[in-house]
Amino acid sequence: MNAVDRPEGDAPDLWLEEVHGEAALAWVREHNARTEGELCARADYAEFRPRLKALMDARERIPYVSRIGHDFYNFWQDAEHPRGLWRRTTLASYRLAEPVWETVLDLDALAAAEGENWVWHGADVCTPARDAEGRPVWRRCLIDLSRGGADATVVREFDLVERRFIAAGEGGFTLSEAKSSASWIDADTLAVGTDFGPGSMTDSGYPRVIKAWKRGTPLADAPTIHEGEAGDVSAWVSIDDTPGFERIVHGRSIDFYTTAMWLVGPDGSRREISKPADASLGFHERWAVMELRSDFVLADGTRHPAGSLLVAEADALMAQGCEALRWTALFVPTPTCSLGGSAWTRGHVLLNLLDQVANRVEELHFDAATGGWMRRAVALPGPGTLGIGALHEPHLPDDPLAEHYWVTYADFLTPDSLMLAEAGRDAPEVLKQRPRYFDAAGLVAEQRFATSADGTRVPYFVVRPKDAPMDGSTPTLLYGYGGFEVSMQPWYSGGFGLAWYERGGALVVANIRGGGEFGPAWHQAAVGEHKPRSHEDFIAVAEDLVASGLSSPARLGIMGGSNGGLLVGAAMTRRPDLFGAVVCQVPLLDMLRYHRLLAGASWMAEYGDPDQPEQRAWIERYSPYQALREGVSYPRALFTTSTRDDRVHPGHARRMVARLEALGQPVLYYENIEGGHGGAADNAQRAHLQALEFAYLWSRLGGR
Repeated sequence: MNAVDRPEGDAPDLWLEEVHGEAALAWVREHNARTEGELCARADYAEFRPRLKALMDARERIPYVSRIGHDFYNFWQDAEHPRGLWRRTTLASYRLAEPVWETVLDLDALAAAEGENWVWHGADVCTPARDAEGRPVWRRCLIDLSRGGADATVVREFDLVERRFIAAGEGGFTLSEAKSSASWIDADTLAVGTDFGPGSMTDSGYPRVIKAWKRGTPLADAPTIHEGEAGDVSAWVSIDDTPGFERIVHGRSIDFYTTAMWLVGPDGSRREISKPADASLGFHERWAVMELRSDFVLADGTRHPAGSLLVAEADALMAQGCEALRWTALFVPTPTCSLGGSAWTRGHVLLNLLDQVANRVEELHFDAATGGWMRRAVALPGPGTLGIGALHEPHLPDDPLAEHYWVTYADFLTPDSLMLAEAGRDAPEVLKQRPRYFDAAGLVAEQRFATSADGTRVPYFVVRPKDAPMDGSTPTLLYGYGGFEVSMQPWYSGGFGLAWYERGGALVVANIRGGGEFGPAWHQAAVGEHKPRSHEDFIAVAEDLVASGLSSPARLGIMGGSNGGLLVGAAMTRRPDLFGAVVCQVPLLDMLRYHRLLAGASWMAEYGDPDQPEQRAWIERYSPYQALREGVSYPRALFTTSTRDDRVHPGHARRMVARLEALGQPVLYYENIEGGHGGAADNAQRAHLQALEFAYLWSRLGGR
């Protein structure tokens, strides 16, 4: 019998995995009271909490929008609307310093009327109908509402014109709480994946069965149109309603990085889409677009390296197959430059490139005369973090915004800005600018490099006082993630400004392996058996900070959430002597049980399968829960999680704390009842949680 199967011995505290168990919640309340009693009594908590909440509620924030037809929608939370408003305006109004907003849905009023703790999780809009003059009208959508911030949602149909929910009694679509997926096949039919009963969900807790649900019929009678397997992450349906290029694709996410896809014909027949299993493939009008995670060799011997973005005619792909087709490379990676993302206007593909962890943007368009793709670099701010998003609405044939796209920019010392760009033109229009929340004159942001245990050069960012003495006295917070191809890039934070920088603290962000900073190879170097390389990279950055004199173990803290919680848990247990503070947020910690808890099975492509003896052996070597030892002095850490986190089980943090206490180690713990995997559901909860964390950090790391 494996140790993970035993309720006692190696895991005597499994009762803490009973999320809503009476004894477990009593344990949570006791620990919350102890942590809040200590940290809330500090003067810095009393200062931070109201200032952080004021920042979060400030009207001067950028109200980011998404386009639905002619209107631009924004979800907004502030002091008067803690659960939030879904609202809309026109582009002309949005250009004003104070746009005129029309409220579409007041989540606070809805929650109060229904006695629910609703948290907004987004909306999916149906293909527009046509009015008497043939003009498109965007009317129906599906709104996802979460209780307390969990990933599981209630899905309800909503009328955007009348601004009301459509009740089931009048033919409206409604799905009970589950980790569901729902997409519009047409105005009266949904492709629905949800919990239909035993066997309908994957081992990871996501839909395995997809049904076509006709309006006005019982969901139980809906026919199955697609199925995955129990061991998959999920089954899904993707529907493209672009006029003239309508497509329905059925898919299986076999693991976190591999998929299988089928194109559905008008008669319902399916043809498998030929592609490498680990490649991401999508369509834009006539084009098939494929991003590679591994090298791809064509039938004629042509090799496209991992990290490339390829394009070909979609019809030719279906006729000839992937390997026989002649693909054009729109992007080929270099040792320092990877693809950070892409987007399409009507006639251009936009590439967001990440070069030495700084973004730059290129526009490409197809030249029919030459049969080739023309490339143009776009002059945008830098070096820092750029985001792009196209505005094109394909249901408007004369769309004036068909070639326009959003651009966002920020770095550690430059507040966020939102610009409206047009393909083929320079000098984008600055629409919104976030105010400066702290004085950056005394600060410097720089990029440095550390050398990891195996000799790999690891970049990291440092934000510090210009006059920081290199005597180890600067309170320094090291942040990292290191997994799932997620890149850590610069961001502007008013919260860090008021609670960290202005008190003389330094922030360090590590670009360790496991992330996506340098493409698929950077990620794949730290998965499975090699996951500890991300931990070694993180420790190497910490050691470099000490060696440089910026900080010292007594003044060096670490922070990370989710996979980053695993990272700081591993660093804390591997090098307890190196850190004076640890903030471990919504973490994975017992890596011998993670795959049996909530969505954990979906991450085995990243971490491995603990039920396989060989893989279990190398997982156990770094798993933080199993790494705890008697007689070792660990830094007094703060663990935070959420009862409503239905992605990473709160039992990870609970049991780690219980194990530390059993070893006689001092530790702090805080579990928010709401919040889901984000840890908080509204600004009051976010401000409280962040103030606790900053108060803890200053209590441990002190100041000069």
